[in-house]
Amino acid sequence: MKNTVEVVGIEVYAFHGCMEEEARLGGKFIVDVEISTDFMKAAETDQLIDTIDYVRIREIVVEEMAVRSKLIEHVGYRILKRFRQEFKTMNKAWIKVRKLNPPVNGTVKEVAVVLEG
Repeated sequence: MKNTVEVVGIEVYAFHGCMEEEARLGGKFIVDVEISTDFMKAAETDQLIDTIDYVRIREIVVEEMAVRSKLIEHVGYRILKRFRQEFKTMNKAWIKVRKLNPPVNGTVKEVAVVLEG
C-alpha cells in the first residue's frame, strides 16, 4: 500500500550559492518533503517506530542544509541520500529546495530544484 508522509515549509538560513556574498551573508531557504512508504502498521499499532518520523525528516534537512554547497541541486541530492540511508521503509522521496530572493539581475521571488527518487 502507498502512503505519504509530508513535511512542508522547513525554513532554514544557510550559505549556499556560487557567489562569495552568498557564502558570507547567507540567505533563506525553504524545503518541502514528501516520502512514499507503507505506514499501515503504524496506523494499526499507533507506534512511531512503525512509520517514518517527521521530526527526523526535519532534522536531516537542517543537518544537510548546514553543510555549504554552491548548488542547491547538491544539497537536495545529499538530503535524498540521507533519507535512503535512514528510512529503510521509504519507497520514494520528493524533495523541493527553494532559495528565496536569489541574487540574479532582476526581481525573482525564488528559485527551486525538485528531486525525486
